[in-house]
Amino acid sequence: MHKKILHGLDGSESAYKALREAIDLSKRYGAELHTISVEEMPRYPGTISEVVEEKVTANAVYGEVIARAREMAKQEGVDLHSHVVVGHEVRTILEFIKQQEVDLLVIGFMGHSALYERVMGGTCQGLVRLAPCSVLVVK
Repeated sequence: MHKKILHGLDGSESAYKALREAIDLSKRYGAELHTISVEEMPRYPGTISEVVEEKVTANAVYGEVIARAREMAKQEGVDLHSHVVVGHEVRTILEFIKQQEVDLLVIGFMGHSALYERVMGGTCQGLVRLAPCSVLVVK
């Protein structure tokens, strides 16, 4: 059924819960499993050093997040392909889905936006509405 699964990995506990589902589905269908983490850069940086500082911080955070995700997949015997990209979360993930011909997106119900969005995370809403593939939202 599914050949290529993409998981949205932002480091939240909701994302790790969704990753467990994505790993299970990958095993069940023999599907390729990818994670995507999106670094959002400041819209109007004051200086180049501000951009560099943001990038260094994001790399450190996502390095730990990806290491945890890879360990989870490894324990289940699943190869995990991790991608860290820069851009706006929804737009960047949608572009990746199209370029990589993903047929299932697995995301957590609420990521780091939980403070601002009480019903459903804003990124989650945008992806459910606009993704060109099936979306599994894990609560």
